[in-house]
Amino acid sequence: MIPLVPRRRLVGLAFGAVESVRRGRGFDVAATRTYQPGDPVDAIDWKASARLSTAQASDVFVVREYHAEEAPRAVLVCDRRPELGVDAAGLPVLDKPAAIGVVVDLLGRSVAAAHGLLGYLDLAGRADPGEEAYWRPPRGQVDLRLIEDRLATAAWDAPQDGLARALELLVRTRADVPAGSFVFVVSDFLAPVPAAVWAQVLARRWELVPVIVQDPVWEQDFPPIASVVTPVRDPRTGRLALVRLSDDEVEARRDEHRRRLHTLLEELEARDLAPVLVSSADPDDVLEAFHAWDARRRRERGRVW
Repeated sequence: MIPLVPRRRLVGLAFGAVESVRRGRGFDVAATRTYQPGDPVDAIDWKASARLSTAQASDVFVVREYHAEEAPRAVLVCDRRPELGVDAAGLPVLDKPAAIGVVVDLLGRSVAAAHGLLGYLDLAGRADPGEEAYWRPPRGQVDLRLIEDRLATAAWDAPQDGLARALELLVRTRADVPAGSFVFVVSDFLAPVPAAVWAQVLARRWELVPVIVQDPVWEQDFPPIASVVTPVRDPRTGRLALVRLSDDEVEARRDEHRRRLHTLLEELEARDLAPVLVSSADPDDVLEAFHAWDARRRRERGRVW
């Protein structure tokens, strides 16, 4: 599991495990002040009280105030374009549905460990802009079975702009997804999200986390297969086709893919977003990718853990 550590203290539901802007029962000291009648004795800082009493030559008691702990909200936004649902059976490529399943399982268990609320959104089967999305707001305790059933049964037929439309819909759900909520956007991001949509999303002050699911060989790079007959599966029809590329074509694709990933990461960095790059469906590899993301966020937050 990974800890859900926001860059800003949040205002959420009480009795969670994430630090809040409010004062209350917790473990992180927010401030100290002089004792007032009714303060609990266990809040007294005896060492600080002794130092202040000595300095003032009178009995003074100092108490600690703590940041309350809140229950975080998290929403998983999954891209269901056909390209993400390609059957990888028998092919040396990343099984994206399996990788997404591992990501969702890890995040779901992490939210549950933080006593948080989990929501889910996708646009599978919603090619018509007038149709409703599959939207489960983060209003109750985590029930991963509902999300896992959705992942297993929904079609991979979302439109090419489905991720952008899903994010626009999420922006309109002000009551269910307040500022400070975690929003994990799971996609290969090969269908770009328009800058205007990113601007709308960032204005909501969420803890936005792009989770990039890409094959390390065929999408982040390109293999040396010049003059080799290679099977390629069409994501829309599922049919296999045999292709043969020249040296120049292989080199051009390799350059294009590397440049595409570099540009995507640069654009996300420019928007002050820390993405997670998932290149494997192995649970240990996915966990390692999220641990690297978590370590970076802790450094940027400037805290000692």
